[in-house]
Amino acid sequence: MGNETKKINARNITDKEFFYGHKGCAGCGGSLAVRLALKVLGERTYTVLPAGCMSAVGFVYPQLCFSTNAMISTFAGTASMLSGIAAGARALGIKDFHAVGIAGDGGTADIGIQALSGAIDRNEQIIYICYDNEAYMNTGIQKSGLTPFGARTTTTPAGQNIHGSITQKKNMFEIAAAHGISYAATASIGYAQDFMNKLVKAKEVKGTSYIHVYAPCPTGWGTPEDITVELGKEVVDTGLWYLAEYENGSFKLNKNPEEFLPVEEFLRKQGRFRHLDEKDIAQIIESRDKKWEYIRKNWEVA
Repeated sequence: MGNETKKINARNITDKEFFYGHKGCAGCGGSLAVRLALKVLGERTYTVLPAGCMSAVGFVYPQLCFSTNAMISTFAGTASMLSGIAAGARALGIKDFHAVGIAGDGGTADIGIQALSGAIDRNEQIIYICYDNEAYMNTGIQKSGLTPFGARTTTTPAGQNIHGSITQKKNMFEIAAAHGISYAATASIGYAQDFMNKLVKAKEVKGTSYIHVYAPCPTGWGTPEDITVELGKEVVDTGLWYLAEYENGSFKLNKNPEEFLPVEEFLRKQGRFRHLDEKDIAQIIESRDKKWEYIRKNWEVA
């Protein structure tokens, strides 16, 4: 596998910054995910970003907040443009590079899913990272296919009869896996070492890699800026998100909590969930328990 498989941690990660000076909101989880990803992938990285938060805050004329090669794609075309860049680099004889797409939840699970599906099907030599803040934050906090049940957004307001979003999150991790992808993983900025480990693995994979990283958004979620990482950890510890991998046709759970932290306490920290009643919270817990029953029964547990 070569020298690149060396484990990267807080002690030996590069001091170089490849994404800095951006105009993101204070406490932005997505920007932290991008910063960590580029530190692990390094300066020989070609990055494609669609219309979304990271392109909006990272490409502000005359300033470019990426010190690596980066460009904006159409909203729907992240994976297709990324495929073209990877093919072009190979045609030029460039070998020591990584082609990475970085898109939000709406740009991945909704608008960009066709191009991503095609890239996985072709087994393109690319890395695709979805930073999931669970709504279309850049355009005004509208519901996306990854907005969780009960969340208040500008298109799923909390009223007397309907309490926010009435649908569950699309399971993009398992959708990617259903393609027979070379490597897929879930992560969270609250567990940075786990995220970095998976980026290191993705660097070495032959074929398409997909990493889905949970990235809280203080602006869209109604949370203090200084608890973003805390929320990214608690979502895993409550069982509302999980850390897992898919490779060689098998699923593996990376973290299996013996006991879950209280769900209600986690939800009440977020303005988007404060309207929920006991029945809503009970439904969320029931859905979580069913998911974990399936995972523990069918997946390899670390």
